[in-house]
Amino acid sequence: MNAQHPLPLIGLTMGDGAGVGPEVIVPAVLDPATLGRCRPVVIGDAARLRKAAVILGVECEVVAVDAPADAEFTPGRINVVDLGLLPDDLPFGKLSPVAGNAAYEYVRRAAELAVADEIDGICTAPLNKEALHAAGHVYPGHTELLAHLTGVEEVSMMLSTEKVKVIHVTTHIGLIDAVSRIEPGLVERTVRRGHEALVRAGDPNPVIGVCGINPHAGENGLFGYGEEEEKIVPALEKLRAEGVDARGPLPADTAFFLASRGDYDLIVAMYHDQGHGPVKVLGIEAGVNLTIGLPVIRTSVDHGTAFDIAGTGKAEAGSMIEALRQAAELSTAR
Repeated sequence: MNAQHPLPLIGLTMGDGAGVGPEVIVPAVLDPATLGRCRPVVIGDAARLRKAAVILGVECEVVAVDAPADAEFTPGRINVVDLGLLPDDLPFGKLSPVAGNAAYEYVRRAAELAVADEIDGICTAPLNKEALHAAGHVYPGHTELLAHLTGVEEVSMMLSTEKVKVIHVTTHIGLIDAVSRIEPGLVERTVRRGHEALVRAGDPNPVIGVCGINPHAGENGLFGYGEEEEKIVPALEKLRAEGVDARGPLPADTAFFLASRGDYDLIVAMYHDQGHGPVKVLGIEAGVNLTIGLPVIRTSVDHGTAFDIAGTGKAEAGSMIEALRQAAELSTAR
């Protein structure tokens, strides 16, 4: 963060231009609360943002800038590093390889800016994985793409809501593959990344609950084949010996309830649906996705491109506002 500016400079990637990204970005960037927390610069397509503003009935000035440092922050102004990759007649709500490629380029440019220290953090609007793949960029999602672009071998996905934070040991792989991949070293590294993120965000002694793999965390061998004892317990013993307050393995069917009432600051989920399901029940609109372990802060909305309502002005900007808030908070702490 530039010492002359107390507010962090956040690069906001526009995501898939055929989805709701432009429509949630416009109100989120113009929101006075956002401008009180950070200096957001969109990396995307200026014409598409103008079109979104018309759909929303919002009066604003969308200004193309060559670099984030050139941006000016005044009410009613949206700064955008304009890559100009979308045709004017790109329809909303339809899968497009052109939009998929553009979404990739927005993220690639943001990664370059972040590594060059031209922005303090990244906040991402949703991309469409099918469109991304159709454009020849075969990544499971933002998390893996950003890890590749920044040269990081291993990162973790964290979902954050007002009531609970969840970090995942495995994410976008099949359940059988996930159980196979889980091992003490991976569990330990995941817990450490979560612990470090909470400490960086201002919690010096977070309490971390670690889920088991099987129902009732195996219930002393009744369920499964000893996966908890083999894959999780050794990691927790090592972490606790080093002063990390990591508790478990916990039955996943109660861990999230206990976290929501305040018993745990962070839950460690072993696989995708174990963590995503409870968070999305709590409210997908309020959820934020964080990538932990990158050389830069990265947050995202916890919803998809919503092609069914794209271009209608119905998309809610609450998750984007929250994603920008958390990006600003973590980037300031950096």
